[in-house]
Amino acid sequence: MAKKDAPPRWDRKMQQRLARGEAAALGEFYDRFASLVHGLAHRVLGDERAADGITREVFAHVWENPDAYDPKQGPMRSWVATLTQRLAVQRLRANETAALARGGHGTTEELERKVRSASVAARADYIVTSMPAPLRAALELAYFQRRDYRQAAADLGVTEDEARRRLRLGLQLLSTAQDTGPTGAPPEYGGVR
Repeated sequence: MAKKDAPPRWDRKMQQRLARGEAAALGEFYDRFASLVHGLAHRVLGDERAADGITREVFAHVWENPDAYDPKQGPMRSWVATLTQRLAVQRLRANETAALARGGHGTTEELERKVRSASVAARADYIVTSMPAPLRAALELAYFQRRDYRQAAADLGVTEDEARRRLRLGLQLLSTAQDTGPTGAPPEYGGVR
């Protein structure tokens, strides 16, 4: 098993290629992460055009600052997701603050609740889509099909103990969606626990 501080090979090579200014590397990077970036931005902002703008910002930032990725903090996928979430939350906060300043309805407390809610929802989406397929399958059976662990075990073809373990781990991962700092960053990227 690889050391925790050693990034996956693809991440290291991609960062090196981006640092050299290889346009093809940016294309590969975009192909790999565009749907993740756009989906997270859309989840936070609830607006297609705004999500498109954040997507452009994220990839421009990556192109201009490939050394901003710190492999010791985790995989490149998590870095990109965190960057996306931070920029989208900043945009949401700026848009909502401007609306309040123009005489819109609501208070700053409601604005912060809305920003926090959008941030947590986006993080939960990211966690679910990033978790290993066996954990996600167990959670989907329990949540969407209302299966208990015994029924999930039978549907998945695993022991009841294994089904309980998968559900417990999946729920533990999902519970970390609440563990975000003021900008929605997970603790390993500057958020607060």
